Amino acid sequence: MSKQQTVFDHMTAAPHRSLFLFGAMQGVVAVLWWIFDLSGRYGFAGAATQWTVAPTWVHAFLMVYGFFPFFIFGFLFTTYPNWMNGEKVKAREYVTTGLLMIAGVVLVYAGLLTHKLLVILGVELMLTGWGVAVYVLFRILLTTPAQDKRHARVTSAALLMGWFGVAAYLFWLVSEHFMLLDFARQAGLWLFLLPIVLTVSHRMIPFFSSRVLDNYEMVRPFWMLWLMLACIIIHACLQFLGLVAYLWLVDFPLLACAAYLSYRWELQRSFQMSLLAVLHISFAWFGIAMLLYGLQSVIYFVSGNLLFGLAPLHALGIGFFSGMILAMASRVTLGHSGRPLELDRATWLLFLGFQATAVIRIVADLVPAMAAVFYLLAALVWLGCFGMWAFRFAPIYWRARVDGKPG
Repeated sequence: MSKQQTVFDHMTAAPHRSLFLFGAMQGVVAVLWWIFDLSGRYGFAGAATQWTVAPTWVHAFLMVYGFFPFFIFGFLFTTYPNWMNGEKVKAREYVTTGLLMIAGVVLVYAGLLTHKLLVILGVELMLTGWGVAVYVLFRILLTTPAQDKRHARVTSAALLMGWFGVAAYLFWLVSEHFMLLDFARQAGLWLFLLPIVLTVSHRMIPFFSSRVLDNYEMVRPFWMLWLMLACIIIHACLQFLGLVAYLWLVDFPLLACAAYLSYRWELQRSFQMSLLAVLHISFAWFGIAMLLYGLQSVIYFVSGNLLFGLAPLHALGIGFFSGMILAMASRVTLGHSGRPLELDRATWLLFLGFQATAVIRIVADLVPAMAAVFYLLAALVWLGCFGMWAFRFAPIYWRARVDGKPG
């Protein structure tokens, strides 16, 4: 067998391998593109580039729909059969999903410099790949024997809403109707990413904690999960309708739930093991984001001034979503490659440095006079920390397991 065939076989031996690799590559390239755009736009280096689509909306789309899904699909393709004792996902299914998605992303980048039609074709490919993933995961959900499928039902519904979000973005590219873009933005954050990351946290953080911490009580209050999901859906509706002054009515309950769960899941004890601590730290950002959203809404309700800008959004997107994706991907990668479930000191420091990205990006909105500098600095810190994480973990995806087992 040739070396190339061996590499291909390793990359397709398990669902997470190729999808995590594509996600790692896209995380680096997407931020490199964003740094290039910011540098020219704010005069740090060169001149502003004329893209075929407004860069702000491209950046949002590439991060929400073109970065996180690679890790989400890789994770769920791996866990759904385990959660529900279902049939393993076939290699052709997860490889098809990954190839369609990454080919679509490549076309989007090419179209930004050449012609909008390529961007449209790229999003169509991404939508098709997403559709394959939704079909496969729904098949597992619907064909496995009756059992506790509460977490899987939520994540499946959220994946479908994500597909609708990509479709809305596609139709916006064609029609330029802003309502479609706004739906894509709100659906991506509040109906796709947050329900999935929150639900996976609800299932996995107590489970992982119970495997490490002595005398640990595994707390998973489903009534609280339903309450949080209801608040999230209401937040999405209020945001879409422009009723920012009333977001605090659901954001403060979300803050209270997040704080309670961090306490009951024993955030303070998680630091006994760094691979567990990164999950708890990332979840804590959910509470911080809801605090910022709630305060922003109350201030707007009282004074009509919309302070904090996009600070709450980036506390949620960088702190919670990105942190949790990085933490979960690290754990899955280590565990499914036969390596010990522990972070080395360098990776632990990278994760802590990654938290600085969220802090810097929040400061950018709190200090408008220095915003451009902080925008670029946050992107550079992201690139440095995530890029080094990708450099350390990516080779694992095209190499054999160190314990000699298949997968």
